[in-house]
Amino acid sequence: MSTILIIDDDRSLTELLKTYLQQFGLQVLTAARPDEGLKLLRTHAPALIILDIMLPDRDGFSMCREIRSESNVPIIMLTARGELADRVAGLELGADDYLAKPFEPRELVARVQSLLRRAGTVPTPVSPVEHLQAEDLTIDLRGRRVWLHETELDLTTSEFEVLTLFLHRPGTVLGREEIMDKLRGIDWEAYNRSIDVAVSRLRQKLQDDPKHPRYIKTVWGTGYLFLPTPVTARHESARAPQGKKKSPNTTEKDK
Repeated sequence: MSTILIIDDDRSLTELLKTYLQQFGLQVLTAARPDEGLKLLRTHAPALIILDIMLPDRDGFSMCREIRSESNVPIIMLTARGELADRVAGLELGADDYLAKPFEPRELVARVQSLLRRAGTVPTPVSPVEHLQAEDLTIDLRGRRVWLHETELDLTTSEFEVLTLFLHRPGTVLGREEIMDKLRGIDWEAYNRSIDVAVSRLRQKLQDDPKHPRYIKTVWGTGYLFLPTPVTARHESARAPQGKKKSPNTTEKDK
């Protein structure tokens, strides 16, 4: 069973969600405070986190940032505030999806199942090609792992999905609506800018200068273009390199 961690101080809601999620074969852990949630994350390695923004001691945004500093686990953020700015802020910090309260539990289950599927926890059809090489990028499609040079990148589910879509459509300009259409498992439609946020974060991790891109070029008014043509890589070249796994961070803003 996949383990879901809910970090929310609304105990009545967490108990309701726990009972409901368990009906779909999911194991559920709950935490009312941030420190308790981080402890459960480190000891139980959940497959997905449901994170409320309004928490005691610190808010969900700072929690999301801290979780992302040590884990690539998919995150769904919950909040009573449904403003676009909050949604974008959560995505920029690395959340994979966003759901405003009140919501239907069945909708949350659908989003949880979709993210687990995309993260590889639930089996999905895979490409007959296992590994691709694009410039200095090596991509393990089955293992959902990516290396830049000799460094393995920590990509969120949404970032990996966008990169994979680009890899399968090199040299083709992809508009935002087409990207949303291809990646319907994540709630892109509610906030169009989420595509731009995912691409911006992906560029930072690829160390790709948007003014002089090697990988992702912005086609103004249209969408994005993946520049290199991927080739099938030998299995040996896609093995995890020796040394510490580290995702490079850049401070350059995507423009």
